[in-house]
Amino acid sequence: MVLDKRLGLSETRDLLELASAYIDSIKLTFGTSALYPKAVLREKIKLIRSYGVDVYPGGTLFEIALWQDRLEPFFQCAAELGFTGIEISDGTLTISPKDRRRAIQRAKAHGFKVVTEVGKKIGPPLPVLRMQQMIADDLEAGADKVIIEGRESGKGVGIFDENGNIKTAEMEALVHDLPDFERVLVWEAPLKNQQVSLIKRFGPNVNLGNIAPEEVLALAALRCGLRGDTFGFCLEEQAAVSCRVSGEGGE
Repeated sequence: MVLDKRLGLSETRDLLELASAYIDSIKLTFGTSALYPKAVLREKIKLIRSYGVDVYPGGTLFEIALWQDRLEPFFQCAAELGFTGIEISDGTLTISPKDRRRAIQRAKAHGFKVVTEVGKKIGPPLPVLRMQQMIADDLEAGADKVIIEGRESGKGVGIFDENGNIKTAEMEALVHDLPDFERVLVWEAPLKNQQVSLIKRFGPNVNLGNIAPEEVLALAALRCGLRGDTFGFCLEEQAAVSCRVSGEGGE
């Protein structure tokens, strides 16, 4: 998932022409969608969709609509503009489980792919057990994917400590006993060391989010061992696969 804060039409086209094969979705982050000239926003959404990439507004815009009690008009407007997805989050607001479930179901009823976000942008981090329950509840309510909050900074939030390093115990707890976590979880990981760690832990196809547009190809290179950070790791993985295929190593 690419975090788009300011790309104009030409920059968006350049990005997609070069790297759309490595992008699943583009998030027009925060509430920036509301600041676009409407004609430009429509054209940008149309352009992104033409490359087979999903596009959705940031979760902050959803939270503002909820706070204003304008959720249905928000969904209707997003659908009319052509967005393919909606992010349901409570990074700033506090939303009851009942209201969160209702929002997921209403977004699905409007035909959106629904991505929820677990974690707080401000204040103390959520306890792991609470995050586990939210993930399970969101998926049961119909969410397609669940994002683990990492913010734009990748520091002092979610599974990251104040220096941006992964808190391994918290990360492992979130995937423990979660079926199909490789498909449904998206880890916001804006920093290279985080991307490397998650690729080494979960494999090259791990879902990563909050990727800056200028870092898309660099991340793709990390995934397939075309950077020194993962070159040796990919060689080891290929060797292990070769052993399994040839029947060596007891498999």
